[in-house]
Amino acid sequence: MNITSWPMVHIFAFSMSENQSIIFLTSVLLIYLVTLSGNLLIISLICLEPRLHTPMYFFLCYLSTLDIMYVSTTLPKFIYVCLTGDHVMSYTSCMAQLRLYLLFSDVECFLLTSMAGDRYVAVCFPLRYSLIMSKRVCVLLAFSALFMALVNASIITCFASNLTFFGLVNIKNFFCELKALMNVSFHDNSSLKMFLIVDSMILGVIPSCMILASYICIIYTVLNIKSPGGRWKTFSSCSSHITIVVIFYGSGMILYLSQSLKQEIILSMMFVTLVPLLNPLVYSLRNKDITRAIRRRMEKNM
Repeated sequence: MNITSWPMVHIFAFSMSENQSIIFLTSVLLIYLVTLSGNLLIISLICLEPRLHTPMYFFLCYLSTLDIMYVSTTLPKFIYVCLTGDHVMSYTSCMAQLRLYLLFSDVECFLLTSMAGDRYVAVCFPLRYSLIMSKRVCVLLAFSALFMALVNASIITCFASNLTFFGLVNIKNFFCELKALMNVSFHDNSSLKMFLIVDSMILGVIPSCMILASYICIIYTVLNIKSPGGRWKTFSSCSSHITIVVIFYGSGMILYLSQSLKQEIILSMMFVTLVPLLNPLVYSLRNKDITRAIRRRMEKNM
């Protein structure tokens, strides 16, 4: 598509009264601020507490950083739209938003798989854990996730940038979501649809199978522990990660299978807001190391 022919994009997701709009905007703004605060708290604790300088919390710090960038890709623009009533954005801005959204969600997908591998090594090979999950390995896994996600997001964005539109592009979602763009395109989407099917297999099925395989091995190892207390303590170290995996893949699967436009918009909002919001809450409420670190920091500041 020629740059001069790029259309303007009109973001339009929710139709509501003025009072409903104020309540909804306040809720979204509150969720955004709580998400930022929660994830910044996790990052600060991990950076400040030497006891949390382990592979598990390295990945958690990475996850919290991703969640901040992920939610900041979509919600600030949506809040601006609600405040100003200016629903129009340039096509280049739309493509940039789409690319960042895909990038951060893809990185999170790969990162959750790496975190499952970390828990597998910690439970099944505890004596060799520090040797296997060295700092070099952790950094390599982190950069590999970023690189693979960047390649995937770039390819999809390249496909999306070649879609054909006429006049103002009316996207019925609260951000430049790929499905919404495809629905209003006059372009033959068959090649993009085919790529997305293969892509969903790579990003959805393969990582989820790897995570499932890791936890099958973990459960087998835990069941061989004779002490009930030991079994519970070992498995509880994985409970936070399991919860986050269920939230991420569960909400993503429901969104992918949705056929109703209204449901898609609501589910997209939930996927973008709830996953980054719940991640720090899950780890702070279910993780004793995090709660102890919070108490120590509070005691030092008193």
